[in-house]
Amino acid sequence: MATESVLVNFVYAHNVGHAIEALHYAHGYHLADPDRRIAVVLNKKTPVELASCCDWVDEVFEVEVDLFDGEFDAAAALAGIPRDWDWVVGDLRGTQDVQRELFPGLARYYDTAATHFRAAKGTGHAGLVKIGPSYRPHQELRLRLPQTELDRGAALLGAAPVKIAVLPGGSAPREYYPSIASWELILGGLAAKFPGARFCFLGKLDTGDGRTGTSFGAGELDRLRTAFPSVAAVDVPLVEQLGALAACDLLVSPHSGFSFTAGTLGVPWLTLSGNRWPEYYFNGVPFYSVLPDQDRFPCYSMFAADPDLVEEPGGPRAPSMSQARFAADLPEIVAGAELLLGDWSYPDALSDHFQRLSRRFPDWSTWFFAIDGVHLPFIS
Repeated sequence: MATESVLVNFVYAHNVGHAIEALHYAHGYHLADPDRRIAVVLNKKTPVELASCCDWVDEVFEVEVDLFDGEFDAAAALAGIPRDWDWVVGDLRGTQDVQRELFPGLARYYDTAATHFRAAKGTGHAGLVKIGPSYRPHQELRLRLPQTELDRGAALLGAAPVKIAVLPGGSAPREYYPSIASWELILGGLAAKFPGARFCFLGKLDTGDGRTGTSFGAGELDRLRTAFPSVAAVDVPLVEQLGALAACDLLVSPHSGFSFTAGTLGVPWLTLSGNRWPEYYFNGVPFYSVLPDQDRFPCYSMFAADPDLVEEPGGPRAPSMSQARFAADLPEIVAGAELLLGDWSYPDALSDHFQRLSRRFPDWSTWFFAIDGVHLPFIS
């Protein structure tokens, strides 16, 4: 019998986290039938090299997509990808009205892909099991890094008693991430709680190459590195950064796509939650999201207008990323780190997270999404 083929056509924004989503879904299709041929299509500006850490992905195709141009030549972008597959599953966002209106180029890509690909057995949406190929949800994706990168990361971090990775900010405008003063407060609290801790700063400074980078400045990173015992894996290749992250005991960061990689390496994630999106990727590794007080520090606006910025000495800041917010939440930040550096289990982390969401956001279940519906058992 010929090997069944599944194409995970997962083209969306180029952030690291969306590549992780695609690989998570591809992993579920592989585990449902390990004999399958699994292929993935990604936005060319996505870190497609992550697929090289998944030995069950047989092929990766890159397409150059302008999400904001509804007239771009999507047929040319697709021309190099084989047309015939048994199954083709796409990103559900390509069918959602709000996404198609916001990203007309995305709509054009998926409309063109619908005529380009010929699926012998059918089409579906990634991760949805009612229509499409068999799929195993709730599986733990683990990236398999080269041993050379794991060794390099271990050598970089050394023998500190506690090793904490820090991603100071993602690719959104600078005002959507903590100020230097806020980071000094947060890292100072962690350093006091965990004597001898070493911090490992991660990120890619934005060079205008079209791939996502942090809006945090090099001078800001230098100031933090001077203030705390630390090493840095900044502006090195992504897989090398992941080797450093894998050597750490904990990641501390605001919500960002890069931070999704922590769970794929077995590293707990302490999230300074806020801004537009709540956390929605849970991958079998303990985590703690420090949730803002919605009344004082509004957040999770998603596709609605962002809350007004607040003025503070370091410049305007999103309310949930303000110094007042982190001063208020510092005890919880330190307590969350203590949980994650202890023996807190993943089931305990899940249960606690959704209980706290229910208390702080009573209507959360009406707007919340999680990959593979991890949240559904917690909706009463």
